[in-house]
Amino acid sequence: MKILVTGAAGFIGAAVSACLIEKGHKLIGLDNLNDYYDVELKYGRLSRLGIEKDAVAWYKFAESTLSKEFSFIRMNLEDTQAMQMLFANGGFDAVINLAAQAGVRYSITNPHAYIESNVDGFINVLEGCRDNKVKHLVYASSSSVYGLNGQVPFSEHHGIAHPVSLYAATKKSNELMAHAYSKLYGIPTTGLRFFTVYGPWGRPDMSPFLFIDAILHDLPIKVFNNGDMLRDFTYIDDIVEGVSRIVDIIPEGNLDWDEENPDPATSPAPYRIYNIGNQQPTKLMDYISCIETAIGREARKEFLPMQPGDVYQTYADSSALAEATGFKPCTPLQNGIERTVDWFKEYYKL
Repeated sequence: MKILVTGAAGFIGAAVSACLIEKGHKLIGLDNLNDYYDVELKYGRLSRLGIEKDAVAWYKFAESTLSKEFSFIRMNLEDTQAMQMLFANGGFDAVINLAAQAGVRYSITNPHAYIESNVDGFINVLEGCRDNKVKHLVYASSSSVYGLNGQVPFSEHHGIAHPVSLYAATKKSNELMAHAYSKLYGIPTTGLRFFTVYGPWGRPDMSPFLFIDAILHDLPIKVFNNGDMLRDFTYIDDIVEGVSRIVDIIPEGNLDWDEENPDPATSPAPYRIYNIGNQQPTKLMDYISCIETAIGREARKEFLPMQPGDVYQTYADSSALAEATGFKPCTPLQNGIERTVDWFKEYYKL
């Protein structure tokens, strides 16, 4: 297929792009390379895809030196005119939307960035799919949409009425917007709720990066809610495998839809929601112990209260993904952490 991957210089986007190129798809990658975190890390990910820094320019295609099947364009999702032109000329069979302003805590202090990228940008993606007969839109949602839901494990069939951060609210908005376009225009859409993704080439604002960096430099780590939290840490390779399989599975309407008991995960429209999580929630202190073991050094810990926008636990039920694709995340945490520490030391020459 010819596929547009947005957020192609991001943690997940670059890894998904590499996988799809290897599988023989023709890709166009899009990213605005903003400075939310270290831009050089984003250029490093692109370099692994054969896109050199000096070839990247706004609104111009850079061709990969490693694969004739990949090109990259620097562009903002919220640039309506540019997005219309990209879609009109692209001839995309599928779109994988992984571009977003990420981060729960950052949304507390910079709310407008989330509306511009995650809402304004997403409507441009939907309109592009509508006007150009895209056969399948796959988009990133988040485990954060579960908010105050106390039922565990989190299932796609649970309600998500109470998000606790603006980031989560924008991701829930994406799911609602996608459903509206699926119902109105018959666009097949699949939303993927990612659970605490980690691994090599990860984001510097997330806990694996922060903890590894602090421990290696003998600095204290911040342990929120006194370490009394659980997260369903999911290794990047498992996320990539899930995404790459789901792009081929085009949703159809649920023939057993019951409007008196509506299922949040499905619809009479061609719309579907899946969790992608490891199904093994880990206590924060056990997670820190894994990092300490991989590094061979104990962390200095600064215990702090729960932060606004955080939730106590995340725990995925990924059975629907397994049923649809034959795959479920399976990388043990210790293995994933060891690979992440090894990459960190090599990349930063420590």
